[in-house]
Amino acid sequence: MSDKSGHITMLHGAGGTVMHDLVKNYIVRYLGGIAKVEVPLEAMDDAAVVNDIVFKSDSHAVKPIFFPGGDIGRLSISGTVNDISMLGAQPIALASGFILEEGLAIADLERILSSMRQTCLEAEVGIVTGDTKVVEKGMLGGCVMNVSGMGKRTLALERNLEVVKKYRKEFAARWTLDSNLRVGDKIILSGTIGDHGLAVLSAQEGLKFGSEIRSDVKPLNKLIQRLLGEVGGIVTMKDPTRGGLADCLHEYTEKSKTGILIQENKVPIRSDVRAACEMLGLDPLEVGNEGKVVIGAVAEKAEELLTLLQGTVEGKNAQIIGEVTSEFSGVGMQTVVGGKRVIARPVGDPVPRIC
Repeated sequence: MSDKSGHITMLHGAGGTVMHDLVKNYIVRYLGGIAKVEVPLEAMDDAAVVNDIVFKSDSHAVKPIFFPGGDIGRLSISGTVNDISMLGAQPIALASGFILEEGLAIADLERILSSMRQTCLEAEVGIVTGDTKVVEKGMLGGCVMNVSGMGKRTLALERNLEVVKKYRKEFAARWTLDSNLRVGDKIILSGTIGDHGLAVLSAQEGLKFGSEIRSDVKPLNKLIQRLLGEVGGIVTMKDPTRGGLADCLHEYTEKSKTGILIQENKVPIRSDVRAACEMLGLDPLEVGNEGKVVIGAVAEKAEELLTLLQGTVEGKNAQIIGEVTSEFSGVGMQTVVGGKRVIARPVGDPVPRIC
């Protein structure tokens, strides 16, 4: 999908239907089907699986490169670590590609590198190789970055799959893939939504919302390994980045060929984020996040997973927000006034260049 003149638009990089159409109709059409691997490009999951190694590459062009609660360095490490983690793997090595703009202050580069180092230490994974390029002034807004990484299977993932098979005898998946949901599974959200997108928007536009909204950007690999190993029962995981929670849930329903019904009063949203979205005419369900995970789990383990989550810093605001249904396809919401409404797949994230 392109605009009427046949050119790429900002919507093509914003998650939602426009970006997914670009990936499926062009990138996958030309590049898919070549590599015969366990989880290939055409599966369009958060990462691929090659010879039991999870592999991911992620690029970042956030604007501005520093924002409340984070920066492009922390974002780039967390983004790749989290995408590897969503398949149930533990990241083991990263590679970084820096494209720097002429005129970038060395002090700013050092600030980014220091942030990357700190995030690597939090995730307990290091950068082992990479590349650096410099382009002319005025091309990038400071810099853009790519971080690629590898992850491996863990005992925690194996234990998780054993727990799933206790309650779902036919379960055969070896990874926590988008297509694994079945009717009756519960949907768990690890915390408040919209924080990252609103934090970046405030930095882009110089907006003040009465309180400082800070990005939630963080690596989630340690939390996820705890959930897998200590409780189990997880069939799928996804971080609701571009396009937010709405786009994430639609990816689940399309790949699993199910419906999802969420409860409006269970979706955690900070009051200042909600107020800012109302003021700006944004839907918080469509705003991107960088430190949250949406979990699909067998119903029998959902409450136990929630208890563990709520006992952590990362998951203290977690909630079971809905369940998988066969009553309809797509995503619906039970509203606080008692009715139901359709949650449409967003065209794209309403906040540009959030990652």
